[in-house]
Amino acid sequence: MSTATSINRQLAAEAIGTALLVATVIGSGIMAERLAGGNDAVALLGNTAATAAMLYVLIVLLGPISGAHFNPIVSGLLGARKAFLPFALVQILAGFAGMLLAHLMFGLDLVQWSPKSRTGLGQWIGELIATFGLLFTIVVGSKQRPDAIPGLVVAWITAGYWFTSSTSFANPAVTIARAFTDSFAGIAPIDVPAFIFAQCVGGWLGYRAGRWLIGE
Repeated sequence: MSTATSINRQLAAEAIGTALLVATVIGSGIMAERLAGGNDAVALLGNTAATAAMLYVLIVLLGPISGAHFNPIVSGLLGARKAFLPFALVQILAGFAGMLLAHLMFGLDLVQWSPKSRTGLGQWIGELIATFGLLFTIVVGSKQRPDAIPGLVVAWITAGYWFTSSTSFANPAVTIARAFTDSFAGIAPIDVPAFIFAQCVGGWLGYRAGRWLIGE
């Protein structure tokens, strides 16, 4: 297989995976909110379960092709450094496409601005911890239990939905897409830069801590 063909397949896998992940995050949030009768805890539970299930499927199926990053921070720190810009661009565009798919499915306006405020020190710390844990899990898990990575990542994200103040976005591509949906999963565009900054700091710290612990 030529290098160009390999890269194209990797980018296609990242596009499909990121689009489906974002469609699940937003779509399940819309469905959960409609069915929960105003109970945010029930809505978050439905949102969490659907996201976790889809993430496991995508990592298992697409991991052997592209690494199943679906996340510019993961691509930048692990495995795609030489192709970071194409990976990140594809992930961001695919995240936007996933948002459009969710809106199409539920008959909403295709592009919206989210009014949902997610800001403040507590939320930023929540995003830092969420992304720290994601990169720490991948780095240490890849060394200790590589066969368990899908389950480990899904377990961390599932826990993060509930124990972090931000509900664990932990992904710039997903964060950007969620700024364009006025739904349960939305985030006000003005709050996106601080979230992404916290994610980058947390991801780098998690990567460095993991590498140090495993002696690399």
